[in-house]
Amino acid sequence: MKAKKNFQKRSAEMEKELELCWRVFKETNDVQAKDRLILFYLPLVKYIAGRLAIGMPSHIDSDDLISSGVIGLIKAIERYDLNCGTQFETYATTRIKGSILDELRSLDWVPRSVRGRAKMLQNVYATLEEQLGRPATDEEIAKHLNITEEELTQWISYATPTTLVSLNTILNSGDDDKPLHVIDTLEDTKHKSPLSATEQKELQGFLADCINDLTPQEKMVIILYYYEGLMLKEIGQILGVSESRVSQVHTKSMIRLKGKLQQRMKDYIEVS
Repeated sequence: MKAKKNFQKRSAEMEKELELCWRVFKETNDVQAKDRLILFYLPLVKYIAGRLAIGMPSHIDSDDLISSGVIGLIKAIERYDLNCGTQFETYATTRIKGSILDELRSLDWVPRSVRGRAKMLQNVYATLEEQLGRPATDEEIAKHLNITEEELTQWISYATPTTLVSLNTILNSGDDDKPLHVIDTLEDTKHKSPLSATEQKELQGFLADCINDLTPQEKMVIILYYYEGLMLKEIGQILGVSESRVSQVHTKSMIRLKGKLQQRMKDYIEVS
């Protein structure tokens, strides 16, 4: 999965300097080497913050998102193992994003009424699609909610911030009553039990099936945004639609996916 773009084309000299900084920091914990690493990877933080800022209320300062992301970057630099076999950018992306999302969620800036509508939308999408055996149309969703399609569009627009997912969100219990978090499904961790690994594989397969059930346009937006790392404006240019339309499609897709995931969790609990 592509989590980011290639921000900096590195020359041979830059690669050597970067390698030296890593070695010096890991061997001596040198503060200057650490600062140079932070400055080098700062564009990664700005890029991730820029993507997460899409659809945020105007009072959310992008500089605050970047500050939270830098905290995640610093932790990633401190914990990164040079011999782990994973590129640092890949390793750090999850932690930077998680740091920003956790900060946003801690602010609790989404009104309760908006969260309630988003929850209702998730349930309606999941219920109708299960009944119909296909993605429900906007007309069908609006009719079920007894609102107009224009009002549905507004509901989806308002629900945009609620599609943020904390990487610490618990999906379901793993082995020995240990919780399975979102972050656990995104990367391999050390000392993973066979049962936990099986559950993660099942969940990843379930999410892949859910994505395949989306409409072609929704699926394309998800692929371009999460797998290719494009901005909504770039996606709009590819699909020939406005940036606001891409944002709406993205929100609707996330509402559907979250609804399906929650239904799956309910089924899991009932069977267990």
